[in-house]
Amino acid sequence: MFGEAGARRRGWLLAMVGALALLTAACSTSPPLGNAVSAPAGLPNFYAIPAQLPSTAPGTLVKAERLPSGSINGQVYRVMYLSEDVSGAPVVVTGLVMVPDRKPPRGGFPVVSWGHGTNGMADQCAPSLRPSQAVPLQNRLLDQGWVVTASDYQGEGTPGLLPYLVGVVAARNTIDIVRAARHLTAAHAGRRYVVWGHSEGGQTAMFSLAIADHYAPELHLVGVVAGAPPSQFQYVYNFLITSPYRYYLYMAGAGFNAGYGNQAAPLSEVMTPKAISLLPVLNHGCAGAIQRVIDKVPLQALIKTNPFDVPAWRTLLKENDPANVTTASTAPLLIIQGGADQQVPVPTTALLEQHECSIGQKTERWIYPGRSHAGVIPVSMNDMVRWIAIQFSGALVAVHPTGQSNVQVTGCTS
Repeated sequence: MFGEAGARRRGWLLAMVGALALLTAACSTSPPLGNAVSAPAGLPNFYAIPAQLPSTAPGTLVKAERLPSGSINGQVYRVMYLSEDVSGAPVVVTGLVMVPDRKPPRGGFPVVSWGHGTNGMADQCAPSLRPSQAVPLQNRLLDQGWVVTASDYQGEGTPGLLPYLVGVVAARNTIDIVRAARHLTAAHAGRRYVVWGHSEGGQTAMFSLAIADHYAPELHLVGVVAGAPPSQFQYVYNFLITSPYRYYLYMAGAGFNAGYGNQAAPLSEVMTPKAISLLPVLNHGCAGAIQRVIDKVPLQALIKTNPFDVPAWRTLLKENDPANVTTASTAPLLIIQGGADQQVPVPTTALLEQHECSIGQKTERWIYPGRSHAGVIPVSMNDMVRWIAIQFSGALVAVHPTGQSNVQVTGCTS
């Protein structure tokens, strides 16, 4: 009836229908609040969302449970709280609050809010499921007398996929868990906080810097540490497309679609039907599983076209690139990166530093030669802790990094 050409068209149409059905399942958004939602399969009942919420205001604490401290030098609480999605609608998020084992100071403990790096996009990737592994060297922060908060981000532990690299969402989640900690009586959390994030979390930190003053004016952001923050997205795209980390690009496409929806972020314009058919892996595994699947497929079989050549996608990429923020914050910025980073090109953070200085942002950039993307964290940790301590003290004292002898220091003071 269709003939050979008609059969081919019908086969292509059926493939697209099936692929888009999988896309809808993989990139479903969170259900409307007011509906009770069971815990995701395999997760503890804590992750069930109650129908009745105390409020829909960002930072509202929905519930909390104390967990065994294990190797953590403090009390550990798993929390569920309210934040906002990319459109400003209320959304439920989970995370951790860690509290030092000491008497709180007057005004409460200072808070360090951690933004986690790329670990996947699904419920089972939520860092709050594994508190002892949630924050790098977290005891170093607790031993300073700082509360540590760690958001899972929207979509990890809660319905829908993580809107990966949608900067404002992760930033809101990371700021709102500080608000939630202040509602947790046992945390004794104060108003002053620092945001620290690495890699994906480095972008989170940059957007926290951009929105904090107007998004949470009742809090006091005293500093931001952005570890290897991705920016200059066209440059990063060209870099990653031939690297072992090209699956980040696949995650970013699905993450934008999860955050903005099919109309604003149509995957069919940038991904092939083959790529769309693989989307369920994002729900079924974390970063390693995603990489194993994507590595088996030739790149040309996944990418339909360069997203920067598609107007809708170019707009979203610009909106989520820290290099396009135009307003400086009163809080200082510290960028930390390893000089041998193979995931975020080192020249991009140099360009980001130049941009931040050009808009009047007080910025420092510390490059640790020879250190890898993640390998820079333990080497720079003592230096970073001293920098954060200075910001909490309010002293106008410069910190000279000494984690290794040849740290490259650049920046601007205004």
